[in-house]
Amino acid sequence: MIALSEKAWGFQQRAKLPRFYFDLAKERDDLAKNSTTYTPPISLIVGLNAVYDLIETNGGFPEMFRRHRILAEATRAGVKSMGLKLLAPEAPSPATTGLHIPAGIDGGALTKYLRDAMGVTVAGGQGKLKGKIVRIGHIGYSDSFDVVIALSALEMALVKLGATVTLGKAVAAAEQVLLEMYPEVARK
Repeated sequence: MIALSEKAWGFQQRAKLPRFYFDLAKERDDLAKNSTTYTPPISLIVGLNAVYDLIETNGGFPEMFRRHRILAEATRAGVKSMGLKLLAPEAPSPATTGLHIPAGIDGGALTKYLRDAMGVTVAGGQGKLKGKIVRIGHIGYSDSFDVVIALSALEMALVKLGATVTLGKAVAAAEQVLLEMYPEVARK
């Protein structure tokens, strides 16, 4: 998908560089004829429609955004309860939580242990943060128990690698936030 402002269209129309796939003017002309210039990525379009249908049948975009917010807050509550510092403490993204790993713990060894020994995948740091942080994703198909599993595995892996972490503390902190996702129980 691509979107251009009117100003960008002006630059595109004046551009002299040769182009083939990115001839956006030709693509726009063909789109006006209900066609595409080149073979469209049908599987991606069908997949996008399926995901859109899934979002709509589960409460629409407002509910999806609410769920992502709660998952992010739960993950961050768990991380903080372990005494770990968030990578982005101010206005973090609802997509992922980055956290600084304890001093003396090799981030590469941590992500490898989580993946290979525990079956939990987190992303490591890149560039100057390589080996210093991990990132836990919580959007898309993620749900409350994915957060619980990720935090539990993180606690256990940190202990295995020599960090001082109280097992269960992050999970308990996350569960307090995750309760917001579930309806109240009707009591007699």
